[in-house]
Amino acid sequence: MTQQTWDDVGGLLPYDEFRAASDAIVTNIEQVIEGKTATVRLALAVLLAEGHLLIEDVPGVGKTKLAKALARSIDCSVRRIQFTPDLLPSDVTGVSVYNQETHDFEFRPGAVFANLVVGDEINRASPKTQSALLECMEERQVTVDGVTYQLQTPFMVIATQNPIEMEGTYPLPEAQRDRFTARIAMGYPDPTAELAMLDGHGAVDPLSGLRPVSDADTVRRLIGHVRQVHVADAVKQYAVDLVTATRESPDLRLGASPRCTLQLLRTARAVAALDGRDYVLPDDLQVLAVPVLAHRIIPTADAQLARRTTDAIVADLVHRLPLPHDRKRSPYDTRPPSGNGRAPFEPRRP
Repeated sequence: MTQQTWDDVGGLLPYDEFRAASDAIVTNIEQVIEGKTATVRLALAVLLAEGHLLIEDVPGVGKTKLAKALARSIDCSVRRIQFTPDLLPSDVTGVSVYNQETHDFEFRPGAVFANLVVGDEINRASPKTQSALLECMEERQVTVDGVTYQLQTPFMVIATQNPIEMEGTYPLPEAQRDRFTARIAMGYPDPTAELAMLDGHGAVDPLSGLRPVSDADTVRRLIGHVRQVHVADAVKQYAVDLVTATRESPDLRLGASPRCTLQLLRTARAVAALDGRDYVLPDDLQVLAVPVLAHRIIPTADAQLARRTTDAIVADLVHRLPLPHDRKRSPYDTRPPSGNGRAPFEPRRP
């Protein structure tokens, strides 16, 4: 059977078809994750942007459940890796084993040979094992014993880690963190959602009864649709300016990489498509700035002493960076003019 590679995706879908497929996945995940619609939609956007997701939060808020719910909502190959200190790189990528019958080595694929790879507590594995994910996350291939194996599409790594308990863990290196398209936090549920959780999760785990509502072929078509979303030159320039601001900020000793600019734009395309648009707004970049940029940057010693988090630094940069002056109306926007001299999507300026 021929594997679907990274470029084997379709083109633009009818809006109703895209909306129905994406809403079905979100609704299915929300059977398990209560009151976190924005987080669920962002996780789906990262999948459609062909990226990888890092879920970082305190214990017990549903990090692994979100990852498993997203994986189970799609009828495709799923592998789960429980990262431990004794996990080996060959457990992740695969290993060549000698076959005594054929007198030759046979390659046995590791856990990354799946459409969705769930890595639980990724920072509990040694740096040697963590680095086994570098090639597959960036190049969507695995090289073992000089032989390169292509991975299927869609391919997504969803990793979780606990930022509170750091004993016996190995912080992810910057090269690893930069490969994650976005970092999200679950946060505590509001009282209404937590009360509903007691009713829905008290007797049985809804994850056990979750059934797929999509498949790998449909996701490939959704990805193809997202690739066709229009990005105006002014919006591209705004994305570059936003990333450049992190490199020039006096509060940061390491800014965001060019890879970040690419992933910011790809994720903005996915968010625009999920919102029913075939064009990207600067507002999409502003919403995505913290989850896409904050985990890639390193604050200075002074900023750390002032207890300034990377989230706060990025949010401040977004607030201070002026919006594009040339916010021309998108040629894909078919809505009538608003009658006030502004494009229908342009926010009112103070």
